[in-house]
Amino acid sequence: MPRFRQSGTRAKGFSLAQTDAFCPTLSPEAARDRCAAIREQLCRANVFGSPATLPLQGSASDMQAVTSWRVSPCPLYLSSEQLRFFTDLGPHLLSFYRGLNRLYTESVKGIQPTWVAGYLDQGKPAALVQYSRMKRFRDTLPAVIRPDIIPTQDGMVITELDSVPGGIGLTACLSRIYHDLDGDHAQIIGGPHGMIRGFARMLRSLQDQQGGCIAILISDESKDYRPEMSWLAAQLREEGLSVWCVEPREIRFTEDGLRLHTNGSEQAISVLYRFYELFDLLNIPKAELVQYAAKKGWVSVTPPYKPALEEKSAFALLHHPILRPFWEKELGADCLLHLTTIMPKTWLLDPAPLPAIATIPDLHVGNRPVANWAELEKASQKERQFVIKPSGFSELAWGSRGVSIGHDMPQTEWVEALRKALASFPNTPYILQEFHKGRLFEMDFVDEDRQTMVHMSGRARLSPYYFVSEGRVELAGILATICPADKKILHGMKDAIMVPCALRPN
Repeated sequence: MPRFRQSGTRAKGFSLAQTDAFCPTLSPEAARDRCAAIREQLCRANVFGSPATLPLQGSASDMQAVTSWRVSPCPLYLSSEQLRFFTDLGPHLLSFYRGLNRLYTESVKGIQPTWVAGYLDQGKPAALVQYSRMKRFRDTLPAVIRPDIIPTQDGMVITELDSVPGGIGLTACLSRIYHDLDGDHAQIIGGPHGMIRGFARMLRSLQDQQGGCIAILISDESKDYRPEMSWLAAQLREEGLSVWCVEPREIRFTEDGLRLHTNGSEQAISVLYRFYELFDLLNIPKAELVQYAAKKGWVSVTPPYKPALEEKSAFALLHHPILRPFWEKELGADCLLHLTTIMPKTWLLDPAPLPAIATIPDLHVGNRPVANWAELEKASQKERQFVIKPSGFSELAWGSRGVSIGHDMPQTEWVEALRKALASFPNTPYILQEFHKGRLFEMDFVDEDRQTMVHMSGRARLSPYYFVSEGRVELAGILATICPADKKILHGMKDAIMVPCALRPN
């Protein structure tokens, strides 16, 4: 499927000014009141660790303290064509994960080039690698898929895939709040309950007729997300699931499995949702007991303990010319064309020297092919349209940490970043990736201090959430993060607007 393309200087369906939605017609006073109502509902949902109860007339500073972004009166609108893009993307990404899993397995067996598994295992503890290769886990894949997508003037670009994403509870809460403001007229992607019910279906599919409860396991590293995941667990209990958000130390290990004391009784844990990164395993109490229980089949764990599926270097494997026959057979021509179009060219920063007659595939500085990473040091600012970032299995590989944007830094800093990445290869491989500039969006938000509406031009990161149940993938909701136009790295920040996406009214 070809990439969805947009024409003109302004993409249809994304600009609020081009919609017939309710928000653009609001008076400044009505828009401000709507933002106040949204913030109050966020506070009362307690998804950010705010007090359980707030005064009915909380101050602006009180309300702002529990959120860390700007509130807009309306969602980000998508056209029906754009919605089809996101709906169709889910099955493609699931196919990619299946292909990546097979590629790794066949590389281990020597059916595919052995350097594939070598790269994906680089820097990982040997015990974790061996655990991930166990026959019991051979076909297991992440049950939550979340790409980070940048809308550009030329189309959509996926910058990375996250199988342990934050924001599930946040997106669920925002979707409900914005839907309730306008009822069904809002047409929030996934509706008011899509995120919660999609997550519930995914968890039920993992229970496999087993009794017991479901534990969302949060590490200290991920503790900032505990309030929203606790809120999500409460919503899931309303859906009839016994789900609890817990810390590792709250789990008890017995000779027949993992157990959790909650709600006045002790229950066996049948499903564990792993909300922590694998690089953090050594810091997580009882992590080895969780692994043992999963190995014995006493508990289903998702995402699986398979670090090879959590590497950004997977994009480099998709584009590698030697692996093209594998991907054509595994994905089919249409799916491969679609993914190679929306996933930017990526290279693993391996410092190993190339033969004198070799060049790095598809890597150019200007019109010159690159045969040595050192040649990138001399690239001009205009030629440095690249991003350097850790591939995975590192505290720097999430939350936009460790990211360097070539054209946004002096040459001395670019050289330093490139050399540091190459030197880190034995323990923390880095990738080089094409930079794609996001197009501008026009949004309004409330200035909490002045209590006035402010117009902002910004660039967006769209994060659709897909849940996999019984081999089927569904789009449950989309979170939009719109950052000020001068920000090159797009992520949640105090200056960003965060809203759910909705279908543009006709």
